[in-house]
Amino acid sequence: MTGSGEVEAKIEAALKNPRNLGEMENADAVGTVGSPDCGDMLRMWIKFKEEDGRKVIDRATFQSFGCQTAIAVASVATELLTGKTIAEAKAMTGEELAAPLGALPPVRIHCAQLVEGALRSALSDEKAVAAPTPTAAKSPTLLERLSPNTERKVKIVLND
Repeated sequence: MTGSGEVEAKIEAALKNPRNLGEMENADAVGTVGSPDCGDMLRMWIKFKEEDGRKVIDRATFQSFGCQTAIAVASVATELLTGKTIAEAKAMTGEELAAPLGALPPVRIHCAQLVEGALRSALSDEKAVAAPTPTAAKSPTLLERLSPNTERKVKIVLND
């Protein structure tokens, strides 16, 4: 079993060199979970390819607003997803997605569940997964989802 100090060191290492961070152009599927109200949000982009007659994940990327552990889990999870079929990826638990970091403390389990939720959200769009469309790549960014879509007018009054 991995000690908590070792887990913290692995999380810190993943944060110093995050893998697959950022939006993906022409993604086949996009999934978003979280809430702007609580501050934890994660979006995952997935690109598929045909390999040996099977549709597998070629690449996964992510963008996150939230805790450092969620970023670390998403970073290692995107590496684990490469080469997995849709069914194999759907079957993965948050614990499995976070496994390279070691056993997360109970207060950090929700971070792995956030990553699992983003993956399931991306893979739940059967139309995008079955027949990818360019619309997946045009979905709003996390920042756009957090920002209100209203124009604000500001009146500046100068005092003497």
